[in-house]
Amino acid sequence: MKSLLTIMFIGVCGYVSAQAGLSVVNDGLRFCESTLPYNNGILIANFGTENLNPLNDEGKGYIMYYKDGKTETFIPTDGNLSAPKGMLAQGDRLFVCDVNKIVVYSTVNKTSKPVVIRLPEGHLFVNDLVADGKYLYASVTNSDRIFRIDISGDKGYTPEEWLKVPGPNGLLINNGSMYVASYPADGNTTGKNVIYKIGDMANPKLEKFVDIAGQYDGIATSTDGNYIYITNWAPASVSKVSLSDRSVAPVNISLDSPLIGPADISVKEGYIYIPDLPNSRVIVVKE
Repeated sequence: MKSLLTIMFIGVCGYVSAQAGLSVVNDGLRFCESTLPYNNGILIANFGTENLNPLNDEGKGYIMYYKDGKTETFIPTDGNLSAPKGMLAQGDRLFVCDVNKIVVYSTVNKTSKPVVIRLPEGHLFVNDLVADGKYLYASVTNSDRIFRIDISGDKGYTPEEWLKVPGPNGLLINNGSMYVASYPADGNTTGKNVIYKIGDMANPKLEKFVDIAGQYDGIATSTDGNYIYITNWAPASVSKVSLSDRSVAPVNISLDSPLIGPADISVKEGYIYIPDLPNSRVIVVKE
């Protein structure tokens, strides 16, 4: 057993591990799937359910805000979120992925009724969001689709199929290119479950950027812009990929209890925020 001297507890928000530059946030979290830098802090989306089910319809989802070692409620349980996943903030709107829909909250009046963007029937596993110009892009893992939505107005959002991609999960736009992390919705990894790149979004075509098969979830750009970080459920890990030569290297994470389900990560001011979904915690690692 690791000596208690190797762990320093910090209130109820988590602890600093023996690994330098690593801490754990768990206060108020329940099955947290995604993180998003927001207003000098981090938003954390939670299912809030008793059991882990990414396709539940219980309406217990909520969003926490983490800053300076403290968490507080940002969007409370209001019945509109069941399994909130990827998020995107734009102007005074917060877009949140959920089961078969995207929920749009006003960040200036969070008690106002949110707008719900319904996707066509069967497109359940709505997973992540990115924006480019007037368009929002949403990945749907179970139906192998990325949808595009014109969000230039404040209502009347209409999803349209944009591109077919094997198991699209995490999305990232970097220097005009889109990167897609592929996850097998049925749990059976194939050679199609890799990291893809779409170099020309006006004329979208898939190319394999990392051809190592996995169960990829989160994807984010490093602070210096030279790498992208990717999370993988099998094996549970975080890696960094060089944008110049596509080499892949592991990110060292030393925990008292192992990482199980690294989900939708984000990077802010030299730190990687990694939701460990089954463990209801966010691992914070210095780059």
